[in-house]
Amino acid sequence: MSYRSAPTDTTRMPSGIPYIIGNEAAERFSFYGMKTILTVFMIQYLHLMDSAPVQALHETKAIEYYHQFSSWVYFTPLLGAILADVFFGKYNTILWLSIVYCLGHAALACMGSVGGSFAWMVAGLGLICFGSGGIKPCVSAHVGDQFGKSNQHLLTRVYNWFYFSINFGSFFSTLLTPWLLEYYGPHWAFGVPGVLMAIATLMFWMGRNRFIHVPPAGAAFFKEILDGGGLKAIAKILPLFVFNAVFWALFDQTGSSWVLQAQKMNLTVGGITLLESQIQAVNPILILAFIPLFTFLVYPAASKVITLTPLRKISVGFFLLAASFGASTMIQSWIDNGQRPSILWQLLPYFLLTASEILVSIVSLEFCYTQAPKAMKSWIMAFSWATNSPPK
Repeated sequence: MSYRSAPTDTTRMPSGIPYIIGNEAAERFSFYGMKTILTVFMIQYLHLMDSAPVQALHETKAIEYYHQFSSWVYFTPLLGAILADVFFGKYNTILWLSIVYCLGHAALACMGSVGGSFAWMVAGLGLICFGSGGIKPCVSAHVGDQFGKSNQHLLTRVYNWFYFSINFGSFFSTLLTPWLLEYYGPHWAFGVPGVLMAIATLMFWMGRNRFIHVPPAGAAFFKEILDGGGLKAIAKILPLFVFNAVFWALFDQTGSSWVLQAQKMNLTVGGITLLESQIQAVNPILILAFIPLFTFLVYPAASKVITLTPLRKISVGFFLLAASFGASTMIQSWIDNGQRPSILWQLLPYFLLTASEILVSIVSLEFCYTQAPKAMKSWIMAFSWATNSPPK
C-alpha cells in the first residue's frame, strides 16, 4: 500500500498529529510508570521474587543499575535513527521497535514466574532500552515531517503539545505505579505500563493512512555526511548538546537521589501518607501548568523587555537548575543534622527544576529538528537525545 510522502499545501493542522500525540502520551505512561518504581523495586522487591532467598540489592548498586539503564535508553537513539533515516523510514522503525518495547514490558511483568528474576529484569530492561531509545528520535522527527511550508508556523505549537503529552502520561503513571507496587505487587505494577505501551503501538498503527511517510534517504544519508552538511549541522548545535548533557545528568537525580532523600522525610501531608516515589509526579503536574503559563504569559511579557533568543532561554534555565539543587542540598543538610522535614519542602526544588526544564528542553527539541538536514532528521535528533544520558 502506498502512503503520502510529502505534506499537502495547507495552513491547517496535519490530520496525523492527534495519533502521534496520543501515542506519545500512552508510551510515556508506560516508560515513566516503569522507571518511577525501578529503584524501589530493586531494593525492596527483587530479592523476594524468586523461591530461593537471595541477598537484597544495596542502595548504591540499585542506583548504579538505574543510571546504567537511563544511559543506554539515551544512547540507543543513535541506532534507531540510522534504521529510520537509512533503511526503513521513520514509520516502520517506530512500529517495529514499539513491538520490541512491548516485549520488554512483558518480560518485567513476568519476573518471578519462571527462572531467575534478575535475568528477566535484565532482559526486559534491555528490550525497553532498544525499543524506547530506538523510537525516541524517530517520533520527534516524525512530528516535524507532517508539516509543509504553509503550516510550518504551527510547528512550535505542536511541539509544545507534544511535550505536554509526554508529561500528561508521565504524571498519571508516577502516581499510579507506586501505588500498584505497594498494594498489588510487581506483576501489576509492571504489567499496567505494558498494556499502555500496547495501546500506544495500536494507536500509532491506526494513524498510518493519515501520516506523511518520508522515505528513507539510503545512500543520500552518507552523501550528506561526506559533503559535510551533517557535520556542519552537528557543529552548529554542538553547544546545545553540551548544555543538554549537563541538564539531564542532573535532572535524572530526581529518580534516584531525590527519591532516597524523600524516604528520610516526613511523608504525611494532611493525614495522608505518600509513597516516596510519588513525589516525582510533581514534575509533570508543574509541566502541565507551566507550558500554557510560559506560552501565553511569561514569554509575551518577557519579549516586551528583551528579545528571547534560544541561548537566553537556556541561560535562565541553567540558573534555575543551579537554584533547584541548592534547595535540595539545603534539605539534605537538615536531614544530615537529624531533622525529618516535611516532604512539602521538596516542592521548592521541583518548582525551580521544572521551570528550568521548560526553558531548556522544548527549545532544544524544535531547534534540533529545524537545523537538521532533510536526510538526517532522526540522526540529529538522536544526538540530542544521546546528550540526555547521564554520564556514569
